[in-house]
Amino acid sequence: MIEIKNLTKRFNNGIITALDNISCQIESNKITGFIGPDGAGKTTLLRILAGILTPNTGEIEISGQTLDIYEKGNSDFLSIHELQKMTSYMPQKFGLYEDLTVMENLELYAQLQRLEGNGKQQAFENVLQMTKLANFTNRLAGNLSGGMKQKLGLACALLKKPKILILDEPSVGVDPISRRDLIGMVNSMLDEDTTVLWSTAYLDEAENLDYVILLNEGKVIFQGNPKEAIDKVKGRVYVFSDVTRDKRKFASHLLKVDGVIDSVIAGKNIKILTNGRSIQEITSDLQDIKEPRSALPIFEDACIDILGGMAEKESPVLQYIDDVKFSAIDANVVEAIHLTKRFGDFIAVNDISFGVKPGRIFGLLGPNGSGKSTTFRMLCGLLRQNSGTAKIAGIDIADMGSDAKMNIGYMAQKFSLYSMLSVRQNLDFFSGAYRLSGKERQNAVKSMIEIFHFGDIQNINAGVLSLGFKQRLALACAIMHKPPVLFLDEPTSGVDPITRKEFWMHINAMVSRGMSVVVTTHFMDEAENCDEIALVYRGKMRAMGSPDELKEICNNEENPTLEKAFIKIVEVADQNEQFTKTFKE
Repeated sequence: MIEIKNLTKRFNNGIITALDNISCQIESNKITGFIGPDGAGKTTLLRILAGILTPNTGEIEISGQTLDIYEKGNSDFLSIHELQKMTSYMPQKFGLYEDLTVMENLELYAQLQRLEGNGKQQAFENVLQMTKLANFTNRLAGNLSGGMKQKLGLACALLKKPKILILDEPSVGVDPISRRDLIGMVNSMLDEDTTVLWSTAYLDEAENLDYVILLNEGKVIFQGNPKEAIDKVKGRVYVFSDVTRDKRKFASHLLKVDGVIDSVIAGKNIKILTNGRSIQEITSDLQDIKEPRSALPIFEDACIDILGGMAEKESPVLQYIDDVKFSAIDANVVEAIHLTKRFGDFIAVNDISFGVKPGRIFGLLGPNGSGKSTTFRMLCGLLRQNSGTAKIAGIDIADMGSDAKMNIGYMAQKFSLYSMLSVRQNLDFFSGAYRLSGKERQNAVKSMIEIFHFGDIQNINAGVLSLGFKQRLALACAIMHKPPVLFLDEPTSGVDPITRKEFWMHINAMVSRGMSVVVTTHFMDEAENCDEIALVYRGKMRAMGSPDELKEICNNEENPTLEKAFIKIVEVADQNEQFTKTFKE
């Protein structure tokens, strides 16, 4: 049992309060989840519990013994040194050595934990078997996929069985199968002497944990079993089925109706969360729609309810982006035609073809290392293919001049802006790179600052921003020149639920203006926003269709979901290398 009493932590000479007098209890033999928006205080709290940070005030008790958190040398207290001997900590960012192999990293961590002889070899065998990394011991850590990197980080943390295991967003940027594996590994080592602290941005993941602590602005606003929070929104979730009108405009309209807290696109359906106002009153002014059906809530609904939903009900991007017009409305705006890419003997992308129509969202899904980002980069002209053709608006990307490439917006998977420049300086630089000038350039920078709420941080260096604001800045730089085609490579990876919803409100607004978007994501609920999805695995196209069509693949299961379809497709492809499934409109 860990008990936290009145803990406060401030930064910048007391200007920023990261934790504000919080108190909570963490039980042994359970996985306790820490969730909340960016800047809520999750990482600060975990670092204090790992003995890395010192709070300003407050106490921590571990198994009834007070922690000497201020290192005053009281012999009756548990020392920081003793705490760290019983604790394993996996930080939010990949903290291993990318220029060392998997085995060299394990050897290094074994030395740090003073493992020797048979005990070390047995530990290696255990973690390599558990993480399925036994066949990759000679691979450089920097060359591993995102999921494999996270598994290696967990392997190093578990070489010596800890009493306290602290995992700060271990599944960020990881596909559903690898996330399932990570949870399974941690569950397999739980016993009465183990306490696991797990922070996560995935609310479906948190829903299955034993206990969650929801933080916001440095305060605990909910703690308990996720089911307790879900019970509070029962009877307040409804689904409009088989929406035939423009689903993006309808979802946006519903969000502005009095009594609606959240409105979510789910394939051809739209789900709303209400504040308790009757559904009859909410739908009284809606015409030509089917009566919505009541639906069971999930943990995300409960968290959105507790956090109060999004501050904005309509994307201000609508006022900035002009209507996009293409000469042929039925022609593909983006085309991949038999794309193939090899790295030496390794085939990363193997004969992939698809097309994206104007004003549509096309999703590229797949496990880590499946070939998504390689395909993505070929379509953007950032990587030359070995064979095949990538076209934008009918023009081969290889033949495109720099002027034509101004019609593309690109947001990279990793933060790729200039960390040493301020927010405004980055916006100034990219507006110039996209050849905006004069008043148009000034208006673009001003609009991005207003739309993404950079006003108070515009002079702060981008490198010190929270992840949520870094992603907002990257998106702003990608759209400020109003491109008709936008590529987004995992744009919401690691950001909190409210920020994710804000991003998709902007994306759907741009698409309603006619923009075409190609996006990769590991959030299956986000993929429901797509008009069409291609699932790539081992470099090949395995399935393509609308979200609802892909869910038909697991229709024999109770409550078919995109995540279940994703896992099913990958499992079938493992058994049959030739497996593909496409749905034609």
